[in-house]
Amino acid sequence: MSKSITILDKDYKQWLKELSTRYRRSQIKAAVKVNEEMLRFYWELGRDIVEMKAESRWGSGFMKNLSRDLKAANPNANCFSQTNLLYMKNFYLLYKDYTNVMPQVVAQTEKIPQVGGQITQQPVEQKDHLENTPQVGEQTIQTIAPQVGEQIMREIMSIGWGHHKILIDKYKNTPEKALFYVHQTVLNGWSRNVLLNFLDTDLYERQGKALTNFSRTLPDETSDLAQELTKDPYNFAFTCITGPYNERLLKDKLLNNITLFLVELGTGFAYVGKEYRLQVGEREQFIDLLFYNLNLSCYVVIEVKVGKLEFADVGQLGGYVVSCNHILRKEGRDNPTIGLLICKEKDRIQAQYALESSSQPIGISEYDLERFYPEKVAGTIPTIEEIETKLSEMNLEQENDGNI
Repeated sequence: MSKSITILDKDYKQWLKELSTRYRRSQIKAAVKVNEEMLRFYWELGRDIVEMKAESRWGSGFMKNLSRDLKAANPNANCFSQTNLLYMKNFYLLYKDYTNVMPQVVAQTEKIPQVGGQITQQPVEQKDHLENTPQVGEQTIQTIAPQVGEQIMREIMSIGWGHHKILIDKYKNTPEKALFYVHQTVLNGWSRNVLLNFLDTDLYERQGKALTNFSRTLPDETSDLAQELTKDPYNFAFTCITGPYNERLLKDKLLNNITLFLVELGTGFAYVGKEYRLQVGEREQFIDLLFYNLNLSCYVVIEVKVGKLEFADVGQLGGYVVSCNHILRKEGRDNPTIGLLICKEKDRIQAQYALESSSQPIGISEYDLERFYPEKVAGTIPTIEEIETKLSEMNLEQENDGNI
């Protein structure tokens, strides 16, 4: 009987390691492929139900009968419950208007939705024919550029069925919001739990909403991406600050929860340092928070202010941005540094004037510690006395009912 021999050769060990890596990659690809094939089947089944008008054709009990018959024909399948069949129908209905590719009328489309629910204006020559062009979000057929419709479909098929069921439940009648979260899930690799967390923070309403001068101070190819990475307001509720605080406490709390802070900042942010020291001439300057964004290939200087926006805040931030460009930025590797001022409160007109005064790319946002919790906690949970009073009233009602 031959004995097992341990091979110690270095090349063999390296090859074995590579084989294991390739095997894991193939498993992931296989899982992704299986998920995509199942989603396409769900999509097509939902489409059949809608286009065949099956429910009106075969009666109100159609879904129940279809579920029973599919289970009988496929006893090992566990996806044909009546509830799941309804999800498949709504899956198709939710996204169908954004995946209908109609090349013959693309030239007449005035608004083309991008992946993620955003809209870009497109020039058109025959505007007279476009007054009644359906807008994004309306329950009518959209005219979608072929490449956009294909991209949207690829992203829809790239996330799990569990993600889609969450989005169907919450955004059944607002497909642009659902598509926004589909895009964010693909972009950030969100699990279902992370998706649920972001659904509770109004991310759709906050994403890309900071006041900035990026369109004037950054190249066209990066200004849109930089804008999309901003939020207004930023959700700092994870710091759990409920009492009086100052800037130092807020920054300490942000960094004590650095993982949540990075998630809130968005895709591609990497932490560089706090109170980051720069030697500017004969003086030392200290940046509140310094990050590097891998998607933009640039440093991002973040200044946090616990009060109202002041003109001087933007001037100071602009100085830090210029300093980073001279001291840290490497030509050919890094794009121009961006500044982000996150304050407790801002006047929009003052913020606009401050941005116009700066030649550096700067964004201004607010932060919120409480917005994503109930505005009034007191009164939303009954006191012990209120519960006892209610129970006494219920007991009295039951006694009276028994005497009737």
